[in-house]
Parts: sequence; C-alpha cells; structure tokens
Amino acid sequence: MIIAGLMTGTSADGLDLVIAEFLPDPTVGSDLVGADPTTLTVRILAERETPFDDQLAADILRLLEPTDLPLSLVSSVDARLGRFCAEALSELCTDHDLSPDLVVSHGQTVRHDITDGQVTSTLQLGQPAFIAERLGAPVLSDVRSRDVAAGGQGAPLVGLLDSLLLSEVEAPTAVLNLGGIANITVITPGQDPIAFDTGPANALIDILARRITDARQSYDRDGALAAAGTTDEDLLTALLSEPFYGRPAPKSTGKELFHAAYLDSFLEAHPHLGEHDQIATVTALTARTIAEAVRDHDVTTVIASGGGTRNPELMRRLGEELGEGIAVTSTDEAFGLPEGSKEALLMALLGWLSWHGLDGTAPSLTGAIGPRIAGRFTPGEGPLRLPEPLRRRPTRLRLAD
Repeated sequence: MIIAGLMTGTSADGLDLVIAEFLPDPTVGSDLVGADPTTLTVRILAERETPFDDQLAADILRLLEPTDLPLSLVSSVDARLGRFCAEALSELCTDHDLSPDLVVSHGQTVRHDITDGQVTSTLQLGQPAFIAERLGAPVLSDVRSRDVAAGGQGAPLVGLLDSLLLSEVEAPTAVLNLGGIANITVITPGQDPIAFDTGPANALIDILARRITDARQSYDRDGALAAAGTTDEDLLTALLSEPFYGRPAPKSTGKELFHAAYLDSFLEAHPHLGEHDQIATVTALTARTIAEAVRDHDVTTVIASGGGTRNPELMRRLGEELGEGIAVTSTDEAFGLPEGSKEALLMALLGWLSWHGLDGTAPSLTGAIGPRIAGRFTPGEGPLRLPEPLRRRPTRLRLAD
C-alpha cells in the first residue's frame, strides 16, 4: 500500500506530510502468519513540511488558549484546515507523481481535557471530507478518541512506532519527541514499552519567543534567545513544582495546561527577570524535566526527533542534564528517519494497521483497558472496501532506502 500521513502538532506551526510504501515481509505469507519476527518494510517516497498561512496559524493558536471563543471559529478552522491539508497533499502527490491508496490525517488537537489524570475528551480539527474529495482516496482520522473511550490517555501514540523500530534493542532506550509537548517512549528488553508526556518542550519557549521578537519569530531560532540569557534558579524551582511532573505514567498533557496565562502566573512573581533570562529558564525547564524522566528508567541512550532538535541551546542543556552516562542521538542517525517526518510516518503506520484490522494502541503505552483499532474512515471516490483482517500485528518495522 501507498499511504500518506499528515501530522499537525502542538506547536501549531504547519503540516508535516509523508507518503510511504508499506510492504509486508514476503517470507511469511500474505496474512503475516509465520516465522517471528514478522517484519513490515516501509519506504518513504516523499516528504514535506508546509507552514500554515499566517491567518490559519493565528486562529489555531487562539483555539489553543484556555479562553471562551465563538463556535464559528472552531467551525471555520475545521474547514480551512481540511482544505489546507487537501491542497498541500495534492501538491506533494503531483510533484512526485504519486497516488495514495489511503490518507491518514491527524488534524490539529485543540482540546485534550484531563481530570485527575484521566483524559475525558480529545478534539482534533481538520475536516477529512475535503481531503477525500480532493484526492479521491479514503481518509482515516480521529485516531485518538477510541483509546480515550477505552480509558486510555489517547497520547502519545508514537510509542507503537518506536517499539517496532526498536524491537531488537539491547539496552534501555528512550525515544524522545520535542514538539510543543515533549514525550518519551521507553523500550527495555524483556518488558512492555511505556510512553508518556514529560511536560513542555517548545510550548513555553515559543510563547516567550513571540513576545521577545514582537511576533516576528514564532520560535527560538537556533536557540539564540535562550543563549543570550541566564537560568534563574528561583523561577526554575517554582516551575518544577507543577504536580504533573510527579505523576506516574501513563500520562499526557497539552496546552490546556502549559499556556501563556499559566506561564505568566510564575513570571509575575519574578518581575525583576529580563526576557532573555525568562526564556533561558523555561528552556532549562524542558531539559530538566526530560532528563529526570529519562533517568527514572535507567535509560542509556536517547533518540530525539521533533522541532526542538533544531534548537542547539535546548539540545546542549539536555545533554548537560543527562550527563556523560547517557548518549543522545537523532532518529536520522539511529534509523535513517528524518526527525521532521517521524510523526507523519506514525500516522501512515496507524493507517496501515487500521486498514488491516489491527490494533494501533497498547495498554502499556496509553493505559487503556485493552488494545484498540485506531480512527474512523471517510470513503474516497468509491465505496469503502477493506481487505480481510490480518491476524497478527508486525513485530518489527524496517525502513528501506
């Protein structure tokens, strides 16, 4: 199958697209029943990052703030983001002369509500019907809700991809994603994988970057703003008092917690700090909370991806927090997988699994009462015809050149 994966993350800065070909291991038969490990080979055919236009980006960011907003804005963003995804994917398909059999669109998470550690609802916008109409292919969307309905966190979902990529790992390894929120998957030989959000990655950094540059920058380009400041230990100690950090996995969070008003509640108690010291301190917060989560699981290697890997100051601070005993590398180096394409590839993988009737979640990763098939389908230009369900999920994912 050729599957397109579309991902918009908590940084809300644009759309990541991957078109990939999925090839089951021919040595074990078409129903994937046979010798273990069963391997699924994936070849990336095309990839792209497409930034949102200014108005769409601004309206998405409005929806991510914990304030009352008109329902008309929700409806408008749902439609505009759906059209944006359809246009961006159509251009990528045309440029590479590709026609996907299936599209998987994550959409933009605008709410991920949590009460006493339990996710009560999750909402992603980006109407899939526009993609199905434009591309003529069926679309899988709403990939988190079924896990939430089964008592799971619905996030992070990337743990399944990580565990398939690291099926033969020999020492405890953490796969880290640095988006708006940071999450890790911990793979330990002989144990079920676990995954959880550690706290903010770029969420608070981005808020301050916009303020410092009068919105000329939506992020701390090259970490230059944080590098110009000094960490304030009093502010850092206050920020570390957030109860979320001490909660056990599985757990998830989002901008419902780590938003501008939340940050300001701490900054107001430290009015003497300059803006560069503020951003240096929240950068230190990201590094510290990730490092503490990693050390709790005796990890020896961290494999990082996401936009935060492009911030050398953040990566430097993370390396210092982890110390010499823990190696830090990237998905590019470890798997040959571009860091910006990983979560879009996850969407494509979830599509392949759901199309074949296979679970896309696991209880050890999300805390649900059992594994669940992810998402719901929007038919393409013809009737939806799913193949006979497979009986076994692959145990290994191999990336082909």
